[in-house]
Amino acid sequence: MPLRHVLPALLREPARALVECGERSGGEVVKLNLGSFRPYLVTHPEHLQRVLRDRSENYVRAGDGLQWRPLKRLFGEGILSDGDHWRDSRRTLQPLFTARRIETLVDRLAVAVEEAVDELDAPARTGATVDMGREQARIVCSAIMKVFFGDRISVPDAMRIMAAQDAIAWSVMPRLLVPWAPLSLPMPGDRAFRRAVRLIDEILLPIVRAARSDGDPEADDIITTLWRGRNGDGGGLDERQVRNDTVSMVATTTETTISVLTWLWPHLEQDPVVAGRLQEEIDRVVGGGPVRREHLGQLRYTRQVLDELLRLYPIGWLFPRRAVAADVIGGVRIPAGATLVVSPLITHRMSAFWDRPEVFDPDRFASDRVRQRHHYAHFPFGGGPHKCIGMHLFYLEATLIVATLLTRFRMHSRNHQIPGIKVAAALRPLDRVEVTLRPVTSVAA
Repeated sequence: MPLRHVLPALLREPARALVECGERSGGEVVKLNLGSFRPYLVTHPEHLQRVLRDRSENYVRAGDGLQWRPLKRLFGEGILSDGDHWRDSRRTLQPLFTARRIETLVDRLAVAVEEAVDELDAPARTGATVDMGREQARIVCSAIMKVFFGDRISVPDAMRIMAAQDAIAWSVMPRLLVPWAPLSLPMPGDRAFRRAVRLIDEILLPIVRAARSDGDPEADDIITTLWRGRNGDGGGLDERQVRNDTVSMVATTTETTISVLTWLWPHLEQDPVVAGRLQEEIDRVVGGGPVRREHLGQLRYTRQVLDELLRLYPIGWLFPRRAVAADVIGGVRIPAGATLVVSPLITHRMSAFWDRPEVFDPDRFASDRVRQRHHYAHFPFGGGPHKCIGMHLFYLEATLIVATLLTRFRMHSRNHQIPGIKVAAALRPLDRVEVTLRPVTSVAA
């Protein structure tokens, strides 16, 4: 695809331009001409399976290019990198995020979510408008910091970290748009990036060091678990890696839930049929009481709604990979050292793989339709050995939040249109999502 067809649209409306690149490719592997940077775009589910799973050892995270290079200055070597550091971190953290362990935390998370949602009672009584992006950040931080970080990070500090992460997501955009530019070249956003990273370190480094000195043998929070981790030589993880993984886990345990759910409310406002089915299921299953472990398996339509949100708004929207050795994908020769662009945002919205891809339709994820679809047509959490370890946590946490909110309140979104997508390090809504809430008791009265 020549530069004249790619770059102007990318600069003007990146999300739409990326999807159009996928549509033009028709699922074939194509090379994007971005001047001196010419990555291969891989969109077909069969090709994605080869890159992310079957030959994952040949397609490593592109640590020196595209998306990862500017963000590596924040996350460093660890769970979000590759090689030995990634293996050590993954081995240490994986047991905290298995489906079985996450299920043991359901009731603690449910209570934490419920307590955080209590703060919405006041605006619901007065009819005040609330910013759901901010409120969801507060609810998620309250639950995650209590259950996964042992209250080591306060909710106000977690909110400051969220604001810094948001600043970082925007500050790296110039470097994402010109990934060939060396880090030594000053660019817009660099100063904001450094300021945000410094703030995160000022908050987290003292907490990381305090967790090491505590030495509580009963503690099972993320930071303590990292200090107990071992590298390939049997030694402990050093402070820098524990810091890197703490920053990474704060981001990955909060970002997806906060951002993805923000789009839910305007979609429900625009589609009363979907809203009615979701509300009916929650009312029938939960019955007006607090949401608990026994309810979650019965909230099947709620899970379909979440899957459809993840299809349209995958937070991990770009997974760049670098070919270690030459390969052939779909008849196209991939030279060693080439960069591959793998994007759920693109594949999830391609008409080659989805009927009416721009339409919000949770019925796509009814069990019979899922069985007919290639597994890598929907991969919001990546795939293969690098599949996000927080996947089970997202579904649990998001289900608890949605069910708790809709058990307690009836919500009306003030957004008459679905917010567009701002492409940054993670996808963001173009506009704030504001809602008014009414307590269920007043609705019933």
